[in-house]
Order: sequence, then structure tokens, then C-alpha cells
Amino acid sequence: MTKAKEYIHDFIPENIIPDKKGKNLNGFRFYDIEGVSYPSITTVLSVQNQEGLIQWRKNVGEQAADWEARRAAIRGKQLHTIVENHLNNIDNSTQVRNVLPLGLFRLMRPYLEKIDNIKLIERVLYSKALTVAGQVDCVADYDGKLSVIDFKSSNRFKKEEYVENYFLQTTAYASMYEELVKKKVEQIVILIAGEDGSMTEWIKDPIDYKGPLVKAIKDF
Repeated sequence: MTKAKEYIHDFIPENIIPDKKGKNLNGFRFYDIEGVSYPSITTVLSVQNQEGLIQWRKNVGEQAADWEARRAAIRGKQLHTIVENHLNNIDNSTQVRNVLPLGLFRLMRPYLEKIDNIKLIERVLYSKALTVAGQVDCVADYDGKLSVIDFKSSNRFKKEEYVENYFLQTTAYASMYEELVKKKVEQIVILIAGEDGSMTEWIKDPIDYKGPLVKAIKDF
């Protein structure tokens, strides 16, 4: 594996909270911050997908659904670890042995070269205005623009209509960052590596998703 790019890491603003783990209550994830319990943005958005998820579980069966959900979660976690190591200039060749996430990382790696001036990696953010919190994958320059960047894996290529929740999720992180740091996030970026060999880059303006995001939070 070739040497990782020497990414520039900016200092973490003092009003970004230290690493914090959320807690699960009745299947929902919350973060306790400054005496307030904020629901995770992924929890908020998952409520919108309940009908489709229930139908999928009926179609494939509970046992197969549980197995696939665990497999996808492990795959996603391992890919995130590899990407995070790469962005922190840690050699992945001795850190990860699983072939699948390494293959997904190789699909994604050319897009990671567009990242520079990293502000945050895997940090908890929150918004008093939106009353939500969550752990952002990365805030950095992407092709020279300050961006919230999310790293995803999938079984196969996903059409845009199936990933709108990703746009809402990253828009929430953009709003949190802007509220805490007082710097405008210019774009949201979703990178999806698929087991079918597909690699998708979505770049959007968070302004386009602010309205649907606020509605989703109100409906929670």
C-alpha cells in the first residue's frame, strides 16, 4: 500500500465537546450534553424508514434480516476504521485483515485524495436550534470547499431517491458545525462504496435539505 497523503489537521475548536458516547433508550440513541438529552440524528431519520424496513424484514424473514443487518454494520464499521486510519496517516496494512472492507476502501481511496485541511474526524456535534446530536464522519475541505463528508458502504449501487436520508443526516451535521464553529459549510459529500464494485460520489448544497430536515425532526 502506498504512503498516505499527509493531511493537514486543523485544531479542534474549544466549543466542540470531547469524545462522548451516546446511550440507547428503548431502541433510540441519545447524547447527554450540558444537561440536555439530544436524540441522535440517525435515530430521528430512522423513524421515517420504519415502514420500508418492516416490509423488507417480512420479505426476507427475521433471521435473514438480522444476519444481514449485523453483516452490514460490521462492514460499515470496518470501512470507517480503515478510512479514519488513512486520514490520520496510520498504515492500514497491519490494522485490518478483512478483504471486503479493504476492497471497498480501495474503491473509495481516489476520492479521499480530494480531502484536505481536516477539521474533525469522528466527533460528536450537537445543535441547540435543531435539538439533535450525532457523530460526524469528517469535516474538511473537499475539492477546496468546506464540507461535511460521510463514508458509506452498500451491497450495490443506490439510486439518489434511496439515499435522501444521507443528505438530511449530513445537512444536520453541517448545521451543527455552523452553529458551534460559526463557519459556513459549503457542501455535503456522500461517498458510497458498493460490494458490486460501484463507487458513488454525491455532492449537494445543504440549503436544499434544510426544510425536509426540520420537518423530519418535528415529526420525530
